[in-house]
Amino acid sequence: MQDTNPGAQPQFTDAMSKQTLAAEDLKDVIVEALLEKKAKEIVILDVHELTTLTDLFIVCHGTSDTQIRALSGHVMEEVKKKLGEQVWQREGLESRKWIILDYVNVVVHIFSKEKREYYGIEKMWNDADITEITESADAQS
Repeated sequence: MQDTNPGAQPQFTDAMSKQTLAAEDLKDVIVEALLEKKAKEIVILDVHELTTLTDLFIVCHGTSDTQIRALSGHVMEEVKKKLGEQVWQREGLESRKWIILDYVNVVVHIFSKEKREYYGIEKMWNDADITEITESADAQS
């Protein structure tokens, strides 16, 4: 198909703002869900200027296999209930040492404390804008 208006600029503004809004909405719902289930040391890494893979990483850890599984389940339930979004890809549900929930523009990493320290995602992406979430930051509204 040939471009009928060769001087026209691509219209990315609406799509980009929708994606940004979607990332912000996802972030808020995910952080709220993690806080509700007492996730430890929640950190948001804004990587949108560093990679084309995603906009945000949300990293946290749980204190047991049971809590790690509960965190991932609660995130998936809350995102589906509040935003109607399904997780695109998920990994690690069986091992419960490092669960990844990929929502395309937001990727959630739920670790055991040991695996989080071992892999050091925050150090690997230390050029990202980093936001630490405190337990009193109710729902990031």
